[in-house]
Amino acid sequence: MTEFDLISEITDIETIAVGSDIREIDRIRRQFGSDRWRKLKGFATIQLFNGVVWFAEVHWYEAHGLALI
Repeated sequence: MTEFDLISEITDIETIAVGSDIREIDRIRRQFGSDRWRKLKGFATIQLFNGVVWFAEVHWYEAHGLALI
C-alpha cells in the first residue's frame, strides 16, 4: 500500500542491493517471482496522504521492468 504520490521525477537513482544482498528477497520472490531483483534509491518530491509535500529519498525494488515502490 502506497501512502504517498510521486509528484516529480525520481532523480539521482542508484542501485543499493542486488539479488541475495536484498534483505527481503525471499518474500519478494515468493510474491512476485524469481527474476533478477535489485533495490534502488533516488530522490523525488512526494505528497503524503494528508496533503503534506516533502522532498524525500525513496526506495523501491525492480526486476525486468516491474517496479515495486
